Amino acid sequence: MSDKGLPKYTLSHDEKKDDWVLKRDGSDRAIKRFETKGEATKGGALSDTLGKVGGSVKIQKIDGEYQEERTYPRSKDPRGSKG
Repeated sequence: MSDKGLPKYTLSHDEKKDDWVLKRDGSDRAIKRFETKGEATKGGALSDTLGKVGGSVKIQKIDGEYQEERTYPRSKDPRGSKG
């Protein structure tokens, strides 16, 4: 039930640049920027960005609260997770 081996990322809103940024947790460096959250979450954009490495992505709302968490590729999703 643990996803220790998966890199962890967060997709959050950047108020200064008014866009959405994907960062690896613990790093200030942006992996990729998106104009809208919809652009980041639709059509496999996050999956394509993370490539074969994959990872767990926490997606924030514009107010900073967490909306959901997704695992890429889906096959690495821990079996015991809800959702």
